[in-house]
Amino acid sequence: MESVNIKEHSQRYALNNEVHARPYQIISSPLRLTHLALLSNDRSRDIKAIGDLCDRFGITRPNSEATFFIAEFPLFKLRWESHTEFSTYTLSQPMASEVAFNESALSKVPEDWVANLPGEVITKLNLELIRTEAGELDLSALSSLFASNTVAGSEVLDGAAMVWTDFQIHADGFNRILIEDRDLRHRQAGRLVQRILEIESYRMLTLMGLPMARRYSLQLATCDTDLAEVTQQVSAMNDDDEEQKLLQELSRIAAIVEHIAATTGYRFSATNAYYGLVKRRISELREERTGGAQTFNEFMERRLAPAVHTCESVSERVQTLSNRVARVSDLIRTRIDVNLKAQNRDLLRSMDRRAALQLRLQEMVEGLSVVVLSYYSVGLLGYLLKGLKNAGVEVNIEIVLSISVPVVLLAVYAGLRISRRKLDKHLRVDSPE
Repeated sequence: MESVNIKEHSQRYALNNEVHARPYQIISSPLRLTHLALLSNDRSRDIKAIGDLCDRFGITRPNSEATFFIAEFPLFKLRWESHTEFSTYTLSQPMASEVAFNESALSKVPEDWVANLPGEVITKLNLELIRTEAGELDLSALSSLFASNTVAGSEVLDGAAMVWTDFQIHADGFNRILIEDRDLRHRQAGRLVQRILEIESYRMLTLMGLPMARRYSLQLATCDTDLAEVTQQVSAMNDDDEEQKLLQELSRIAAIVEHIAATTGYRFSATNAYYGLVKRRISELREERTGGAQTFNEFMERRLAPAVHTCESVSERVQTLSNRVARVSDLIRTRIDVNLKAQNRDLLRSMDRRAALQLRLQEMVEGLSVVVLSYYSVGLLGYLLKGLKNAGVEVNIEIVLSISVPVVLLAVYAGLRISRRKLDKHLRVDSPE
């Protein structure tokens, strides 16, 4: 078939190959594995560490952009995966001995290299895949392999295998998981082992949120009590000083709540995500109860689910407190706004009274101005009349001045009124709408 010449998206092949990025291993029993999960968000350090190991054995190093690497070394096989906040190293080798858990696959790796792995170990697990027949191992035999601890386990994959563990850290610092291969195909065994390893890693990462939830629960309880007291005092606010004190206390509570929210937000979200992965991986096992042992699902529901619910409860409490702080803050602001409006109203009333008083004073001044201007105008007219009389013009000064007084008063008053009207008109035109 001829290829169609259509422009392809630049990420088409990368996106298509993403589902093949972490293939399951093809394995067969008997097999011994050591699985390490280390908290590390610096992929370059992981790649450098793997590159150093490859150089020792003359194996091609992984490229700098790799997130997955698998290689065969002389005495072991290494599988490395980089995740968002952790990396996993899985070392495997065929079992040379039929004695379970008598050694670790990690013993074949240079000790100095293991000691310098970047990050902090959150999971150290020894897993052994052995070939058995149905009924060959009973609970008493399993108890000796798990240091007499309570063992959980079940038939998985429609009876093709049995999986056992005690979820305990043993004296060597490792957890232990035993898989009985009854009728596993090679690819099926690889998928089963990978799911079991992921369950253990994700179980520990799920629980990382629990110490944080416990640590902040007491602090949130204190904030809850303090916020309730602030809410009660809001109705009793009488002056600006009390408002300022309540706002300062509310700001302090809000800062604590927001700090907790910022600190725990990612961790609690990751807890829910990892818990979902644990439940999904367990459901893929298709467990069936065997004997009197707990199944993986029962153990997780009894032990892991309460821890997740605790984290969810604290997360919801943080959100609730944040909302309450916002509501109380709005309430205080509303009271302050009401008080400010009342103060502004009183101020405007005072300004209105002052404006009215100023208007009355202005009218009084205008009246006095009419009298003063009229007085000086009549005086000037008197000087004019005296000059005319001295020049020989017959004029009765007293009579003329008497008659001119009301005329001058009316003229001055009319002139002031006209000037005031023009000024008011000019101010109305210049003032904004």
